[in-house]
Amino acid sequence: MQREHIHFVTGRLAEVALRRVLAELAPKVAFDYSVQVLGISVAALLTAPWVARRIQVQANCSRVILPGYCNGNLDCIAQAAGVPVELGPKDLRDLPAFFGQAQAGRRDYGAYDIEILAEINHAPRRALADMLAEARRLKADGADVIDLGCDPGDTWTGVEDAVKALRAEGLRVSIDSMNRHEVEEAVRAGAELVLSVNAANRTYAADWGCEVVVIPDSTAGATQADAIEQIEQTVAVLSHRGVPLRVDPILEPIGFGFAASLGRFLEARQRLPDVELMMGIGNLTELVDADSAAVNVLLLGFCQELRIKSVLTTQVINWARTSVRECDLARRLVYHAVKNRVLPKHLEPELLLLRDPKIHSHGAAELERLARTIRDPNYRLFAEGDFLHVIRANLHLQGDDPFDVFERLCATDAERIDAKHAFYLGYEAAKAMTALALGKQYTQDEPLCFGFLTRPEHRRQRPNLRSSESHDATTDTG
Repeated sequence: MQREHIHFVTGRLAEVALRRVLAELAPKVAFDYSVQVLGISVAALLTAPWVARRIQVQANCSRVILPGYCNGNLDCIAQAAGVPVELGPKDLRDLPAFFGQAQAGRRDYGAYDIEILAEINHAPRRALADMLAEARRLKADGADVIDLGCDPGDTWTGVEDAVKALRAEGLRVSIDSMNRHEVEEAVRAGAELVLSVNAANRTYAADWGCEVVVIPDSTAGATQADAIEQIEQTVAVLSHRGVPLRVDPILEPIGFGFAASLGRFLEARQRLPDVELMMGIGNLTELVDADSAAVNVLLLGFCQELRIKSVLTTQVINWARTSVRECDLARRLVYHAVKNRVLPKHLEPELLLLRDPKIHSHGAAELERLARTIRDPNYRLFAEGDFLHVIRANLHLQGDDPFDVFERLCATDAERIDAKHAFYLGYEAAKAMTALALGKQYTQDEPLCFGFLTRPEHRRQRPNLRSSESHDATTDTG
């Protein structure tokens, strides 16, 4: 079978790097290639009509790949080239991923078998409209069941209306209460699960006609054996009466029996091999000074290995405000890892929030080469080697203090920097310094990547120092 021949288009500054990447990539993917270097320094300024007038492909070419920044309808290029045309990545260093080299481990990725219960805390204090809005958000983030967390004390008289309203939205509902009257009202209105049942209320559970969560009578001062024995007694009573159930041995906070509570889950699985288990994970995510994403991944990894098929989470405190979404991503990651016996690595970039999986660096020599090669006055910003770099034709400033760099820039370019440029440079410099502080990839005019928390930047094109000229590629023929 004849190998595919791909024609790559780039600008002068990216030629060396592109050829280096293709030389390594082509043998792995098994394609032949050609590279056309157009008369432009920066490929980000390419436009489709300009490329269409200059495209030249070989007779055996099967398709053309353009830099991801190329603007305009590609049909005119395809017509001129006589072959399909597509946009590649914006950063040529992402070409391996574009050709599937970095994503091989994600085949058949995305399945899961852990159910997420998302609790609305202090539900009796919430207005119904507010509760419904919160439930919709939780559902959109991945929650399977909306759990209504009740308050101790007075009976919640609005529980029936709340459950009916949630059910009318097509949502599954559980009720988190030890109050018999609240539970009965909720179940009649359509709640399918009751949290929680132990010796104090198990005699009523047979009348509810729904599944319940069994917990120990008390974990304070109880040995691991005592807690498991309490669970087994309640399981025996409910099983005898035909009540469907799952068991939560209770996860304790760090410093209050965390390690021992993990042991309870292990022993519960050993002694109750056929009983469904559940873990309430808020005692860790809400009660430790750490961003919740990694904590959620570890806990769900434990659950996946132990066949704990449901978790109850909350997102009250600010550092855990996206726990439901984190659990939704985490359950897919740990399912794939356990099922396929592969490391949970290079599989779920959406969970890498603080630092990026890999940082592409140009290196000092390449930055110096760019500074010597660039022929236009527009600014390029880079964040490398603990320094902010500002490069234009005949200028390369660097430093670890953006205020100092800007002062030096103003000393040479004061007449060029108007308010628009100053705002733009300040915004980009702030992003670059944030990237240096966190260990993230900074790419000019692109948002910093914060996994699933990344916010797109809706902006116009960067300011052009040559105000009399447009951003069309024809202005940079150098």
